[in-house]
Amino acid sequence: MAPDAPARRLPVVLVLAVVVVAIDQAAKFWAESALAGRAPVPVLGDFLTLRLIYNSGAAFSIGRGSTWVFTVVAAVAVAAILIFAARVRSRGQAVALGLLLGGATTHLLDRLFRPPGFGRGHVVDFIDYNGWFIGNIADIALTVGALAFVVLSFTQGTRENEKHARD
Repeated sequence: MAPDAPARRLPVVLVLAVVVVAIDQAAKFWAESALAGRAPVPVLGDFLTLRLIYNSGAAFSIGRGSTWVFTVVAAVAVAAILIFAARVRSRGQAVALGLLLGGATTHLLDRLFRPPGFGRGHVVDFIDYNGWFIGNIADIALTVGALAFVVLSFTQGTRENEKHARD
């Protein structure tokens, strides 16, 4: 098997996903124990504060009351990322997919196992970005993973085109 074979990249995806889930869930545990019942805690003035909320919707609390839909979407996303990860072509893609898989998995776990009940759980958010939105570590992993995947798609596509032009 060649060094760039997808089978060698899959462990990178899986290990990074497990790390993201562990850090995110630990941060949520901390947030629930340290921030419950407290006023927002400034970190960088008003630009970045810590405030505990439970989000039944998606980003920006869109779709409140449709939590089960987000549970299904998260489950489909996790399955799709796993299928794609089995064919990952580069280390960069493996890292991007690991971040995406970790973020999607931890959101799925919140939806499945947090109150108010199975498949209807609320996501724990606690990082307030100047009142624009409140998120968590999984959101950061999802955003960085998605941006990295887009950038890699353009740069790897350009490299492949240059290689074909030389051949």
